[in-house]
Amino acid sequence: MNATSTGALLLCRADPETVRPLAHLLREQMLLARAGEEWSVLVPEGKPWNGGAEQDPEPVDRILGGWATALAVGSTWPVLALWWDADRAGFTLAAGFRRPVGYIWLTDGTPVGEDEALRTFAVRLGLDPVLDVQALEELTRPDPDADADARLRGLLAVLTRTGLTLPAGLSPGESADRLRSVAAVQREVDRVEWAGWRDAVRVELDAVESSRIGPWVRGPRARAVAAAQLAAGLPLLLWGARRRSGGWAAAGAVLLAQGVLGLVYERARAGADAS
Repeated sequence: MNATSTGALLLCRADPETVRPLAHLLREQMLLARAGEEWSVLVPEGKPWNGGAEQDPEPVDRILGGWATALAVGSTWPVLALWWDADRAGFTLAAGFRRPVGYIWLTDGTPVGEDEALRTFAVRLGLDPVLDVQALEELTRPDPDADADARLRGLLAVLTRTGLTLPAGLSPGESADRLRSVAAVQREVDRVEWAGWRDAVRVELDAVESSRIGPWVRGPRARAVAAAQLAAGLPLLLWGARRRSGGWAAAGAVLLAQGVLGLVYERARAGADAS
């Protein structure tokens, strides 16, 4: 992999204020900016796909897929991960607990994904079943004039009908350094950093209190959801740790955090009511 040609973006169909609390739980340094009326964009400040002193490099698509899943399982809005490297480019769409869908193009634009993935993509984002699906299907057909970056730009063009407007310069094919520098000068950009579990608890509870899922945070349904998150999070965290997959380990950690916080919140509120 050529690290200089690798880049990634996380697009969340929610405003920055809604995205910020969950983004903290990824435990990654990122820049958060608005990307239209209903969208936000997260730009990684680091390059975890390069590996570290004690970690081997990991494919950018695997890392981004893990991040997208981690954000989606803790929210009511979908998350779209866009990624590219020296050999390929593609996307992963995560929405709730449903299986993520994705598509890949080789550098020269050759499609190597399944057409059904794009149709599922359209359904989950509420796109027009005729016009938008036709535009997406064009991205699966041979085109000698369209490389992988052009394919991703075509995907983004379809999403502009949902209100997505990426800041100028945040474009497929740009290096991670370029993406970071562009995001850093955006108006009202916010730096997301891990500040420890105490702050994570605080921002998580704030998010729950102000979200549309407020009725789900107490009672039998809340306890059932928390138990399901714990049951799914622990094996996912262990699997990610064994595979040295930071993205999937993060997904497991977020699920565990969501489950624990859900149970703690339920118990704390019950205690407050009793007193």
